[in-house]
Amino acid sequence: MPKPNSSLLWKPKNSDVATSNMTRFAGVVTDKINGLEIRGSDWSSTYRAIHDWSVRVPDLFWKEIWDFCGVIGEPGSSILRKGESMLDWEWFGDFRLNYAENMLKPDRMHDPNFANQVALIDVRETGQTERWTRQELLRDVIALAGFFRSQGICPGDRIAAVVPNSGPSIIAYLACSAIGAIWSSCSPDFGIEAIRARFRQIQPKLLVTVAETTYNGKPIRPLERVIQLVDELPSVETVLVHGMAKSADSTIANADGRNVAMKRSPLYLDWVHAMTASDAGFRTPRSHDDAFHWERFPFNHPLCILYSSGTTGAPKCIVHGAGGTLLQHLKEHQLHSNIRPGDAMLYYTTAGWMMWNWLISALGSEATIVAYDGSPVFPDEKHLWELCGSLGLTHFGASARYYAMLDKSGLEPKSISNLERLRCVLSTGSPLLPETFDWAYKAIGEDINLASISGGTDIVSCFVLGNPNLPVMRGEIQCKGLGMDVQVLDASGRTLIGEPGELCCGTPFPSMPIGFWNDPDKKLFQNAYFEKFPGFWCHGDWAIETERGTFVIYGRSDATLNPGGVRIGTAEIYQQLESFPQIAESIATALKVEGDEQIVLFVKLAETTTLSDELVDSIRLKLRTQCSPRHVPKHIAAAPDLPRTISGKLSEIAVRNAISGVALGNVEALANPESLTFFKAWRPS
Repeated sequence: MPKPNSSLLWKPKNSDVATSNMTRFAGVVTDKINGLEIRGSDWSSTYRAIHDWSVRVPDLFWKEIWDFCGVIGEPGSSILRKGESMLDWEWFGDFRLNYAENMLKPDRMHDPNFANQVALIDVRETGQTERWTRQELLRDVIALAGFFRSQGICPGDRIAAVVPNSGPSIIAYLACSAIGAIWSSCSPDFGIEAIRARFRQIQPKLLVTVAETTYNGKPIRPLERVIQLVDELPSVETVLVHGMAKSADSTIANADGRNVAMKRSPLYLDWVHAMTASDAGFRTPRSHDDAFHWERFPFNHPLCILYSSGTTGAPKCIVHGAGGTLLQHLKEHQLHSNIRPGDAMLYYTTAGWMMWNWLISALGSEATIVAYDGSPVFPDEKHLWELCGSLGLTHFGASARYYAMLDKSGLEPKSISNLERLRCVLSTGSPLLPETFDWAYKAIGEDINLASISGGTDIVSCFVLGNPNLPVMRGEIQCKGLGMDVQVLDASGRTLIGEPGELCCGTPFPSMPIGFWNDPDKKLFQNAYFEKFPGFWCHGDWAIETERGTFVIYGRSDATLNPGGVRIGTAEIYQQLESFPQIAESIATALKVEGDEQIVLFVKLAETTTLSDELVDSIRLKLRTQCSPRHVPKHIAAAPDLPRTISGKLSEIAVRNAISGVALGNVEALANPESLTFFKAWRPS
């Protein structure tokens, strides 16, 4: 495996380092760290010292995050109780808080400058835009929270949702957390089997959806799937529908809102009814924070349930606590992303991806968040960047795949919009390739912090991510997160520097999941993360930590190739294929033959392109000369489509299983399961 050979792409200005939140935090903790010296723009050693302290005394560090980020709550005396294993550590055992209260800050509404700030902008693919000030957002969240209570929703009850990334969806999420209920959502592009596989495990009491939304100019009607679904979810008593009154949907016939066509009839109510119902009782602006009781729950009270991809079986229901999620997100936003009051962030995401939760938490750092619902390239690839300029974004985020697509298209965002406010461009979802780093600094701007970040649904946050005080090296993630004892281990558990291995974490952290739903003895939880390296969280990524403390992620370790006993990260192959305009996307996987592995490369070709012998030879030559002979595929084939999960990630495992004749597990976890037909029939020539 070739080692990183990176060049400097960006270095922060001394003036920006001096005023960053990371520097302010360093000043606060300086007297607690023996020998710490803040070294101006040369922050590598300073950050290393702060990070070492953060994992050496995690109780002190996380309490400092609570104080520095201004968490609203009731502090206790027990910051950390260590257990026999990582599963048994208890964080902030007698502390109490309310996640939504920390997002909305009702006690500050007496300040008109704060109350009248724009908190949320809802932008639809159609061009429709709606804004909420902080006071208006608080008003609507409290109104909906009152409605939820009127429907008998109690702390610990589950509210499920099939919703787009929109203002009403975010209001519903915050209203759910305001009363201590547990949120769980899928996006409207999920198939009914994928939704069913998730929600029937958690038995929601109330379900939120929309009558209609659009994607790529075409209507999507989630309500039709929800109506089919609720018959198999006997726990659902109420379905709240945004836009039901406008849609005049024929499947909901009775004037009282009940569905008479189904075997069972949960109550269907329109959003407008819920927001204006007399028993909600909190609609008038002047009474919002007087009438509503902000109950504060234990630090580890469940906030939401997220799901594993489910490609190898039923999706795991991952339960995240409110306190751990809040602390991690505040730390990642304020320190690692340098989000400040008045900033504005758009992260292109769906309500079925953990980045949606991450985006919403930026409200707690007093940023304006932009919820975009629709295709990122409709009506064209310029659309999101036009928004970036017109809305004055300071932070823009999307998947690595999105940026790679723009690179191939030749788009230059800086020529489309005025991006002078843009300071930070974030990327996650898959490794951001070095060539895409080059494109970003050429096409977006020379003075941006390109923050490639990596973590996962499992921790609803990041292990490695950006840093406003550190340089950006080509193809590398800037640093490990504060409080995250990230290490790369070999098969024997030895820590590696400069060599590839498993990405692990050696110390517990507050945003570790509470556990899995319906896993009372935590056996599934133990097996998922702690079986491979006892005493370490094993995340399942194949990575390198460089001598300067940066990281390169090569992909999922369970998809790592192993021809001739040499482990190869698939990202190394994809990196080289980026230079071929004929290739739109690709998947590299392994075929076991006589006790060894052969690399098989499937390419989805650009339109009007064929897989000629010349192209095959060029691919092999490129991989041989730029990587090694081990990287050269034994077989190269063109596929009409490549399978991807509902969250948009290409599924190497699904291809591997299909070509090997292995049972495919839960194909409903794929957005395009029909694509597997080609791979099941494929045979090496």
